[in-house]
Amino acid sequence: MEYPFNEIEPKWQKYWQEKGLFKTEEKPDKKKYYVLSMFPYPSGALHMGHVSNYSIGDAITRYKLMQGYNVLQPMGYDSFGLPAENFAIQNKTHPRKATEDNIDTMRGQFDRMGFGLDWNREVSTCRPDYYRWNQWLFKRLYERGLVYRKKAYLNWCEECQTVLANEQVEQGQCWRCESPVQQKEMEQWFIRITEYAEELLDFSKVIDWPERVKLMQTHWIGRSEGTNINFPVKNSDQVISVFTTRPDTIFGCTYMALPPEHPYIMEWLNETDPASPLHAFCQKVINLDKIARTSEDTTKEGMFSGHYCINPVNGEKIPIWITNYVLLDYGTGAVMAVPAHDQRDFEFAKKYNLPMKIVIQNEKRDLNLEVMQEAFVDSGFLTNSAQFDGMESEASKKAITDWMIEKEYGEYAVSYRLRDWGISRQRYWGSPIPIIHCPDCGTVLVPDEELPVELPMNVEVGKTRKNPLLSIEEWVNTTCPVCNGPAKRETDTMDTFFDSSWYYARFADAQNDKVPFSKEKADYWLPVDQYIGGIEHACMHLMYARFFHKFMRDIGLLSGDEPFSRLLTQGMVIKDGAKMSKSKGNVVDPNYIIDRYGADTARVFMLFASPPDKDVEWSDEGIMGAFRFLNRIWRLFNNNKDLIREFRNHQIGEISEQSRKLLYTTHFTIKKVTEDIEQRMQFNTAIAALMEHFNNISAVKEPDKLTDDEKGAFVQGCLVIPRLLYPFAPHIAEELWQQAGFGEMIHNYRFPVWEPKYLKRDEINYVIQVQGKVRGRITVPADTGEDKIKELALQVDNVQKFIDNQKIRKIVIVKNKLISIVV
Repeated sequence: MEYPFNEIEPKWQKYWQEKGLFKTEEKPDKKKYYVLSMFPYPSGALHMGHVSNYSIGDAITRYKLMQGYNVLQPMGYDSFGLPAENFAIQNKTHPRKATEDNIDTMRGQFDRMGFGLDWNREVSTCRPDYYRWNQWLFKRLYERGLVYRKKAYLNWCEECQTVLANEQVEQGQCWRCESPVQQKEMEQWFIRITEYAEELLDFSKVIDWPERVKLMQTHWIGRSEGTNINFPVKNSDQVISVFTTRPDTIFGCTYMALPPEHPYIMEWLNETDPASPLHAFCQKVINLDKIARTSEDTTKEGMFSGHYCINPVNGEKIPIWITNYVLLDYGTGAVMAVPAHDQRDFEFAKKYNLPMKIVIQNEKRDLNLEVMQEAFVDSGFLTNSAQFDGMESEASKKAITDWMIEKEYGEYAVSYRLRDWGISRQRYWGSPIPIIHCPDCGTVLVPDEELPVELPMNVEVGKTRKNPLLSIEEWVNTTCPVCNGPAKRETDTMDTFFDSSWYYARFADAQNDKVPFSKEKADYWLPVDQYIGGIEHACMHLMYARFFHKFMRDIGLLSGDEPFSRLLTQGMVIKDGAKMSKSKGNVVDPNYIIDRYGADTARVFMLFASPPDKDVEWSDEGIMGAFRFLNRIWRLFNNNKDLIREFRNHQIGEISEQSRKLLYTTHFTIKKVTEDIEQRMQFNTAIAALMEHFNNISAVKEPDKLTDDEKGAFVQGCLVIPRLLYPFAPHIAEELWQQAGFGEMIHNYRFPVWEPKYLKRDEINYVIQVQGKVRGRITVPADTGEDKIKELALQVDNVQKFIDNQKIRKIVIVKNKLISIVV
């Protein structure tokens, strides 16, 4: 009899919904558990890549539900931004209609998969009831001095017609469309995320995050301790400030390196002929990929600016060069070049025949500029450094900095690689920035009572590659809330990472129309106990969410320092050698799988195919294997239906050899599955253990002919299967549990707990290896000594065959597991 998934799955989905199983409320007397998977972009339907991610979250949700927790698993949609706008353009419709249609489709798919979601908490970032609070939070950031506007060279994607944050540029290409990214000077809104750089480096409040993610964020923030040194520009009031971690080399500085984007360079260029080679060189460098510019492999190029600055420590006049290997947004955007002791400067100086000066000698004191083939970058002893000659270079850093502070040449400083977050986007489908530009009052915030500033709907996207908001005059033209005079709205919209930086907190109180969320409810549910999402968001969404959480804490919206206690970065689903995605056209529709095999089959395959943090290779054979497994379970229960119902509550008295074996496999499997979920979150090995247990139970011949106590042990072994299977395949688990005669939903009977007394074995199974390969197995009494175990292992025919009269070098016994023979 085949498992009738097409009848059973809709039945239980309807039952769960009618009972409000996943509808949550705050219960202060009950321990909570908040499970959250990163919400999807509604730029189309879900595919099996999404199913993989959300199956993980639902397995954890149902496991915690069985443990008696008050479990929250919400769902929403990251519905603003380029994916949704591009989908609408391609389908010649309005983004709102396309987005809401896609949301309806996705919601239906989520329900067909049987995911335990609290739909009363659904959010969609493109709806005014959500982005109203985006704008409210923007205002609070502005009032705290954490928002500012400035002109800057920014990453520009010509294809997407929008600015990108540094984190959204991957190897010189747009992270969305993979088009080359250029540099474009524009006025933009920025958030001072750098104000929280030091706290973002502290991971002590993060309970369980992958070390890889913490290292990625640490590197991206890039904290360096050093010295700021001021170099006066000759014949000018201008001063170039330089950050360096090597103040011990200051006396060896022979030129200054600035990027073409530096304000001084831009000012000096205005004084020269626009047709000059200097202008052409600067424009070329500005449009180069920033990562490539700083790569060691990139050819160093430059031109003399025509200006000089003064080295403050010795008064030497040094030329200012415009180079391609210095970036404006790193440090102070200027480099004091010390060619003898920095390899990039060395290569540049050699190429352009610039002077070098040795100011640090090695221990042998035999460095010579005439024979040096590379810069000396190690520590040593100072030379040509005035009163500091002879000092060890590490010790001299403090001495030189203290001296410069006394002379007002410089100061101690900390620098970060992290830059402020540019949130302006020149697109229509995004959260409007609540700013009004008044010719008399300047920049004015929209009053709270006028929020949300709603997007106009009378826009035809796709008609222009520029921001369509510019063409909606009745929306752009408005009245200043301060002077009531004519004014204009800000037409840039927010980066969608702003939307997703705080959505996890809105889920705690999604219907609130007075504040973004109640502090009481946020403090009950937060932090998120288990967060699930891709590692590609390590230095984008995960960084921004941590920043937002700390900011919301500081303005009293919530308590706690971190948004997510535990983080799982799941692998991707791979099909035809590439990540499964709509853009690559290699997706598998979940409905296709559900129609043919059922949602439980899809879930079991996705969770069994690989560990959750590794990639899953799509396999039609794997789907069939999962389907066969569920069908075998179905047949086991149906073939023994009456026996299971009769002995489901049997108390075992006498334990025979048969009972002992059955009880061992039952409790060993409970222990293995529990530890795999709780400690390791390895669902694939948990399901594998369940499969092995099923094989052990189904190997029992004619169970109806066993003694009553043996029948009781057999039925226990059967009944543990749906209880352990419930997190992975909840529909079939509920159905089998009901057929077994239990009156309530399976989660009310809690996750099973193993009993150690049944794990004590009278016999031990050993695997025998010869030269590291399995050649046999033996079963011995638990109290067998090592000499006897070795003797019995050597008597196995297949083992003797591979020893073949060779000399045995050693026999290693791993207790209760393995015998390894080395010949």
